[in-house]
Amino acid sequence: MPHPFRFAVQLHGPAEGRTWADTCREMEDLGYSTIFVPDHFDEGIGPITAMATAAAATTTMIVGALVLDTDFRHPAVIARELATIDMLSEGRLIVGLGAGWKRTDYDHSGIPMDRPGVRVSRMIEHARVLRALFTEESATFHGEHFTVTDLPGMPRPHRPEGPPFLIGGGGPRLLRFAGSFADIVGVNPSIHSGAVDTDAARDAMPDRIDAKFDWVAEGVAGRTDGRHYADIEFNSWLAAVAITDDRAGMADVLAALFDVTPEEGLETPMALVGNVEQCCESLVHRRDRWGYSFPVIPGEHARDFAPVVAALAGT
Repeated sequence: MPHPFRFAVQLHGPAEGRTWADTCREMEDLGYSTIFVPDHFDEGIGPITAMATAAAATTTMIVGALVLDTDFRHPAVIARELATIDMLSEGRLIVGLGAGWKRTDYDHSGIPMDRPGVRVSRMIEHARVLRALFTEESATFHGEHFTVTDLPGMPRPHRPEGPPFLIGGGGPRLLRFAGSFADIVGVNPSIHSGAVDTDAARDAMPDRIDAKFDWVAEGVAGRTDGRHYADIEFNSWLAAVAITDDRAGMADVLAALFDVTPEEGLETPMALVGNVEQCCESLVHRRDRWGYSFPVIPGEHARDFAPVVAALAGT
């Protein structure tokens, strides 16, 4: 059985004329299950405070970052903050992790941007340290990038198994690791240049997405925790969305944006355009083909997509 649909909204800050708390409560009222915030120095409000405040302002809303760059914070530091949010919200946290991709984050902050293989290795160690701190009384880990010794996992998360992990990426090594480790996998295009460009857009086409899901499956096959492929939830970050009756016109826009044909533009799981019925059909088709059941709607379109959320959430 496929996972039922649930919908996230990605917010960079409060809606115009609203407080952050009011904005989060509105998203909850619209039927979104999850608020994600980005982790880029030039985008939005600080993710840790934003997640904690969003959880405090709502009653059912799950909170997370899409995704925390593991180059920015030592796992021993961020584990305490994340465990605290999970504890205080009574289990309403998703731990989203990524290896970093946006070059301007590194250029402007002065944080070294290592080659992709090094960043992925660091993210893998980071994730393992976090899980150990969430699930063990004290954690010991000796890796190439991180070393902790008899470090108490304090405070304890709300759930004994710790909060679920969402790991997003587009390359084979990262997606194999995500399949072997994560509860939720974000299958995305690879961004090798440090910015979203035509190569990244081409990597979001269906044939490339097929290969990415194969890499995830290879990772799942090596799990030792009893989880199977059907247990993994798949997350899709939507880069281009619109509720419109002019789907053909939007297909031309997508063709120019992704440097593909209009038909290919409509097929990429990184875009969702059309009227409510057409958008619902696209999402069901993508779940049938790939397993995507956890789409992320950009915040500025959250109200427009509320009818799609109402039609599909929980089905």
